Amino acid sequence: MNESTRQDLGLLFLRISGALFLLWVHGLPKLLNYSEQLKLIEDPFHLGANITLLLAIFAEVLCPLLIVAGVLVRLACLPILAVLLIALLVVHPEWTLFEGQFGWLLLIIFTSLWIAGPGRLALSKKSPL
Repeated sequence: MNESTRQDLGLLFLRISGALFLLWVHGLPKLLNYSEQLKLIEDPFHLGANITLLLAIFAEVLCPLLIVAGVLVRLACLPILAVLLIALLVVHPEWTLFEGQFGWLLLIIFTSLWIAGPGRLALSKKSPL
């Protein structure tokens, strides 16, 4: 296996594992328990719980699905990165690195994908960013 193929497989693994992890741990619980989540979600910008939750679902359900498919990967990373940064820096600024480690690791994964792009094993090869 040549180096280029290894890199593409590595990006494919990063894309699929990171996106499915975010979808499973954060996205699906918000989507499947919408009513309960409305009572729990933080609203740091006072947009209202409904809009805030819909934006989080967009970032944590639709964007990961695009990333798994390899469609608009760099663009799909941006809402995820925004939600992660807002959660870590605005909603939970008191968290230590230990308490926020899951969020920081997701930030590392999706920043890496944003920088590197999807690789050749993706449906869309060129990203608008």
